[in-house]
Amino acid sequence: MNLRFGARLKTFSEVVLPAKVFTGEKMHEYLIEGGFPIKGSVNASGNKNSALPCIAAALLTEEPVILRNIPEIEDTAIMLNILQAFGVEAHKLGGGTWKIEAKTVQCVCIPLELSKKIRASILFAGSMLARCGKAEMFPPGGDVIGRRRLDTHFLALTQLGARVELGSRFTFTANKLIGADIFLDEASVTATENALMAAVLAEGETIITNAAGEPHVQDLCRMLNGMGAQITGIGSNILRITGVEKLHGTDFEIGPDYMEIGSYIGLAAATKGSIRINGIKSLDLRPLKTGFEKLGISWINEDDSIFVNEIQELKTKADFGSLIPKIDDAPWPGFPPDLTSIMTVVATQINGTSLIFEKMFESRMFFVDKLISMGAQITLCDPHRAVVSGPTVLHGEHLVSPDVRAGMAMVIAAMTAHGESRISNVYQIERGYEHLVERLQSLGAHIRKAELD
Repeated sequence: MNLRFGARLKTFSEVVLPAKVFTGEKMHEYLIEGGFPIKGSVNASGNKNSALPCIAAALLTEEPVILRNIPEIEDTAIMLNILQAFGVEAHKLGGGTWKIEAKTVQCVCIPLELSKKIRASILFAGSMLARCGKAEMFPPGGDVIGRRRLDTHFLALTQLGARVELGSRFTFTANKLIGADIFLDEASVTATENALMAAVLAEGETIITNAAGEPHVQDLCRMLNGMGAQITGIGSNILRITGVEKLHGTDFEIGPDYMEIGSYIGLAAATKGSIRINGIKSLDLRPLKTGFEKLGISWINEDDSIFVNEIQELKTKADFGSLIPKIDDAPWPGFPPDLTSIMTVVATQINGTSLIFEKMFESRMFFVDKLISMGAQITLCDPHRAVVSGPTVLHGEHLVSPDVRAGMAMVIAAMTAHGESRISNVYQIERGYEHLVERLQSLGAHIRKAELD
């Protein structure tokens, strides 16, 4: 194995969990008084889905890696804790900037307590194989939104020469990684990222066809190239990687979170408010624009910011032949699946009928039962399709967040509703939205935390 450290590898039983990177607060709920339009400006946070693979990629070099614009959320904290469990140094330099230095790697085992908390723990498979020739972990956790296949990861890594043993835990080993012509059976974001991290230090050329092209995959590619990797085709569905012997350190800034930006756009429209969002990349928002325009929602581009005016048409735009408009998700550059929950809530405040078609996850739309209890006119056709008619007056309700995006959708619904709502299990929301309560309060939202006993 390509072990770049002198210490004996620790076993699962020998791994000591590090202290948490971020000091967590007591468990709490959100109390929201609805009916108040938001107004003000926010700065876009760093893209969570970029930060997670970039943190894993810091293992690929012994030299210091500086990552900027990392959002201060639970998911990034867990990834940094996993690094620390490996014996890697991770220090906060200030703001969202972290210095990661993997001079030595003391173990290749991800503790159960960390594996089960986050889906992205699987991203260490590719980087640990490339760095150490071995990775061990338990099945990853994450949002409960239906079946989330890992087969594509195993396919890609085995074609690069890895051996995969599956059971109560996953074991990946490789004496040597060899470049390969890989055709992914689905355009999986995290599988593409795992294959990239393994391929950059593999011998020879790797071609990844049907690769994911999302902005966060592009961020990872640019970071790796900044470390000395040779990746071409960035942003396309065919990536070519010429393996190199060694990578060096880098100073890389994570791009803005277009999922968060889309959430704030939806919030402004649903509450009939206005918002300026700074630090955006307009190219990342093109797929969002097509979806929001179907609901009569638009914004003004101003250099690196957008402005969502309180004056919006808020009326569905019928498809040709006066057909009900369909908002459906697709791999990049299609409409992002993570925003279908947001669009479902927004559609309840729009004049007309729309079809929300979430193709990828069979449990993501089940949260609409709570919206119906709030007064929404939604017909759930099957696990993937919901017909929404609006506008409807929502009323306050006790809501339980099932996952990060549905949780944010519930926050928007509560801010739109008449009366007070209580949202439980907000841990799921704060995994993906940085300092959410404080930022919403700065926009005039009537929201506060209520600590649980």
